[in-house]
Amino acid sequence: MRIGVIDGDGIGPEIVPVALSIATAAADTVGLTLEPVPLTMGRTAIDDHGDPLPEETLTALDGLDCWILGPHDSAGYPTEFRGHLTPGAVIRKRYGLYANLRPARAYPGVPATAPDIDVLVVRENSEGLYADRNMAVGSGEFMPTPDVALAVGLITRAASERIARVAFERARRRRKHVTVVHKANVLTLTTGLFRDACLDVARDYPDVVVDEQHVDAMAALLVRRPGDFDVIVTENLFGDILSDLTAELAGSLGLAASINASDGQAMAQAAHGAAPDIAGRDRANPVALIESTAMLLDWWSQREGDERGTAAAGLIRGAVAATLADGRATPDLGGTLGTVAFGTAVRGRIG
Repeated sequence: MRIGVIDGDGIGPEIVPVALSIATAAADTVGLTLEPVPLTMGRTAIDDHGDPLPEETLTALDGLDCWILGPHDSAGYPTEFRGHLTPGAVIRKRYGLYANLRPARAYPGVPATAPDIDVLVVRENSEGLYADRNMAVGSGEFMPTPDVALAVGLITRAASERIARVAFERARRRRKHVTVVHKANVLTLTTGLFRDACLDVARDYPDVVVDEQHVDAMAALLVRRPGDFDVIVTENLFGDILSDLTAELAGSLGLAASINASDGQAMAQAAHGAAPDIAGRDRANPVALIESTAMLLDWWSQREGDERGTAAAGLIRGAVAATLADGRATPDLGGTLGTVAFGTAVRGRIG
């Protein structure tokens, strides 16, 4: 399994090697060989190539099915590179990574606001109100006068049905329950179209229970009774917000795994940022990227029909959970282990 490895900025050069070493150990245990392909992005790429995302990196990604992407700190780039698409956005658009999958579950040993939460937010990742995803040319935000700003939102039936199928397929591997989240009482045409497309797809999955919620009610219900929900499918902006909420309910954004995927390629990318304030101090929490890499192995396994990836992902998840349950964690979770020591502890439980 050839896998691109992009350290990125901030804490990326600390957490990416830890995630890769754990994934390699798990893969070795089940007889799967990982072949890492190191690539460059971010401030290092600017210094070496004059571009935060060099063409040679993109050319290499063209030949890969999956990769690990470290965080980027575009706010810290030289002035001439600010205001451009971030490296992650360029990659997402280039490869059509339309599905953003963000699980959130509480871990024994980690204090959580919602100890019974175990949900998967399936976020449509190519449309919505995001200014870089809704126009063929230019931005979806514009100002007719200096004091008036407008935004265009994009919802299509094709993209809505496509993400709905991802959600229902995932639900079949979980607890067979999908909640469609929208705001059709106010955004009747746009999120109403999204809701209707998802419910149309639901007819092809009679074994999966489906219900629907307005996004404001959904936020309240996730706080009140998170254990009632399994897979949540929603449009881009709502998914971005709800996935951060579920991560914090589960204990921390530092635990928030994520992959961005199309039908043929996938990228492991933790939901958190580059945290430049703690970069280089061996304090970063690598759990989110470790779990994202496990999701990547699982995605590859499903696509290839090769159960070794799923087996390796299970080993990783079990090792992370057991390590945290023992109270061994990084300082943000109340522990005393550094980034490297935590990775060593997790790796020691594999095999």
